[in-house]
Amino acid sequence: MPSISDLLALCKLKVVALILLTAVVGMFLAVPAPYLPNGFLVLNASIGISMAAASASVFNHVVDEQIDAQMSRTNKRPLPQGKVSRNQALLWGVFLGLVGLGTLQLFVNTITMVLTFVSLVGYAIIYTLYLKRATPQNIVIGGVAGAAPPVLGWTAVSGTQGIEYACLLFLIVFIWTPPHFWALAIHRVKEYKKVDVPMLPVTHGLAYTRTQILLYTVLLLLVSLLPYLAGMSGLIYLAVTTVLGIRFLMCAIKIYNNPDDKRIAWRTFMYSINYLMLLFVALLFDHYWLILP
Repeated sequence: MPSISDLLALCKLKVVALILLTAVVGMFLAVPAPYLPNGFLVLNASIGISMAAASASVFNHVVDEQIDAQMSRTNKRPLPQGKVSRNQALLWGVFLGLVGLGTLQLFVNTITMVLTFVSLVGYAIIYTLYLKRATPQNIVIGGVAGAAPPVLGWTAVSGTQGIEYACLLFLIVFIWTPPHFWALAIHRVKEYKKVDVPMLPVTHGLAYTRTQILLYTVLLLLVSLLPYLAGMSGLIYLAVTTVLGIRFLMCAIKIYNNPDDKRIAWRTFMYSINYLMLLFVALLFDHYWLILP
């Protein structure tokens, strides 16, 4: 029998935590300050969305088992190490998905359950099983599923009311995804080439990928201003997102100007995680700062 730690390792808990953060911020932004969303809804929506995200991660492990075994970044995962069998992983993934979706249907609402199911299928099947191996635009197209959590959080609390604002959060995460993953792909380009995954630096070269990272980062800086321009957030968010975006842009410029230094790509990848986390924290703080003691 697999250990609890091995089963949890299949869930990519750090990824789930970032997904949950963006979803929870979506829940709180769906309610006008100084009011708070219903605690029961927040708790159950968090459980449901987290378990569905964990389920998608488990299926990702199953589909990518052969690839993971050949890459130094992933060959210590439970499936390549034989600590969890494919059947055990599949049962675990199905269990997480059913409980997560069931929680959303029973205790939240149908639209959130349906959107979460679509996102799960989009990531676990459409992206992982097909797009990842079919096109260098895998990250761009697959990013639709990864950008859904803020919308899921919003609909959990407010349904479709004001969902256009949730779409701004979706857009930020969607545009963030390519430079985030392409920085990692540059750092690991030899391994992606070895396993024949058509990531952008493998199919189009490092120079083209560096240019795309720079262009997407510029676009991200502009898109991140939309919550302020739409009246969704205030000056605190504007100041934080501007500083974060300029720092991200500086990282992209360093990648562009230093083609032979893979360490810069890795540092950019790590910064991009902190960027998204801090940006959503800033959105939440800006929403409620006037009522803080």
